[in-house]
Amino acid sequence: MDFLNLMVFLLSVAGCCFGQNALPPGPVEGVIGKNVTFTTVVSPGDYLTVSWTFNGGSGLVAVVTHAPGGRNYGPGYEGKVLLNSTNGVLKLGPLTAKDSGDYTLNMINNMGKSTTGETTLKVLEPVSAVTIKSSLTEAVEINSTVVLTCTSKGSFLKYAWLNGSAPVTPDGTHVTLSADSRNLTVSAVLRTDLVGPIYCAVSNSLESEKSAPFNLTVHFGPENIAMTINPTGEFVRKGSNLTLTCSAKSSPAAQFKWIHNGVERKETDPTLVLANVDKSQAGNITCMAFNPKTMRYLSAQVVKFTVIEAISGTKITGPNPTLVAGNSTASLKCSATAGTMVTQAWMKDGKPLLSSNRVNVSGDSSQVTISPVQKEDSGEYKCQMTNAVSKEEATHKMVVYYGPEEVKVTGENGVEITESVNLKCVAKSLPAATFVWKFNGTLTQVTSPDYVMEGAVYKNTGIYTCEATNAITGLTMSAAHLLSVKEEGALDEGLSDGAIAGIIIAVLVIVAAIIAGVVYMRRKQTIESPY
Repeated sequence: MDFLNLMVFLLSVAGCCFGQNALPPGPVEGVIGKNVTFTTVVSPGDYLTVSWTFNGGSGLVAVVTHAPGGRNYGPGYEGKVLLNSTNGVLKLGPLTAKDSGDYTLNMINNMGKSTTGETTLKVLEPVSAVTIKSSLTEAVEINSTVVLTCTSKGSFLKYAWLNGSAPVTPDGTHVTLSADSRNLTVSAVLRTDLVGPIYCAVSNSLESEKSAPFNLTVHFGPENIAMTINPTGEFVRKGSNLTLTCSAKSSPAAQFKWIHNGVERKETDPTLVLANVDKSQAGNITCMAFNPKTMRYLSAQVVKFTVIEAISGTKITGPNPTLVAGNSTASLKCSATAGTMVTQAWMKDGKPLLSSNRVNVSGDSSQVTISPVQKEDSGEYKCQMTNAVSKEEATHKMVVYYGPEEVKVTGENGVEITESVNLKCVAKSLPAATFVWKFNGTLTQVTSPDYVMEGAVYKNTGIYTCEATNAITGLTMSAAHLLSVKEEGALDEGLSDGAIAGIIIAVLVIVAAIIAGVVYMRRKQTIESPY
């Protein structure tokens, strides 16, 4: 009796003792090339026979039978199965696609009671060759629609998409998935949609595999164009270098054009240097960015600049070197040999020079006129010339001659005979005054500011007149001093009222005569203005 007939016979002998549910609910799944284990829900024990059969659609085939006479294997199963005869657990493998089908377990114990069960084995092809294919090798932002397709080998596959580590969530319009999730479509793609890397994850109930990372290049721009200019500002110094830099956000990097006064320049670098600029280069300039992938242009804001020559050769001319207080007019003129003057200002001794009743600053501040000059007009005059790119200044030291004035004589009014006398003449004057002395109207040999007598005698009594003269102004001023020489001890007694009155009258007469002489001299000598 062959194996199959023996199994049928044993089942018929079992009769009313037939039992079910030896196996857990199926199906059982396995992977080609790997092992699968058929577990049971049977309590371990001694069984007379344990057998597994297989029906793959071509008829019933014995897999393995354990009986008192030993263990028998069906064709092709020896070395491929491992049976636990105490509980019926069967290990099968390595699996092939032909192993898919229905498996039946039958167990008979020593009492003749039979336990059986059936299940189905699904042998799955392993997940492999997971690949992403794109409808585009590169995309243009907003303009392009991208379709990513996931391909894979395997059985009972499921598809999912990942953007980095986060699942791709379709929104039904911009991002959509096909019914089987194999196709991911992004309409009007943005650079932020597939920043990636993108993965396709494929799985079945037993295995999963992820594709190699995929990165889609999304071209965009140019945008955020900006142009900088160095040095900054609207005004550029003639002869200097002007550096302009153009930048834009773009993928791929933008190409640049420069438009100068409406004419396209040959330079295409993002940095343009205008060397040694002159006034002919002044005007308008802008840059333009171009993306050869998106075919989009973008222009920067037009920048206007003016080329200005720096001020140089600033100087002050005038006035006549000989200026006499109260009699001369001073005129100072400020000019430069090169450059465009925008503002001009005058300073005197570090303070702003303003117009007054004697000082006139011209409307354009190019000239200052002082008429007549006074001694307080002496000092340092500074002219400051300024434009947008430079500042220069020139200085002039102006001297105003004056005096003599405030002439006075100091010294003793009375001395006793043989006493020394020291009279001093002082006067304010520029240049310093020269002096002569007169005694009772007669010129003496004394020409110093000091009139000194070592031992006075009676005949030294009289009026001493100091005349101060300024060689440049031509003016002479004088002052008189009365000296009285007394006998020894006379000064201790003092003078009588009558004597004092007589002396005062005499002094007044002499002073009046001196003043009349000075007035006469001034009328005869006229000081000509240097202007």
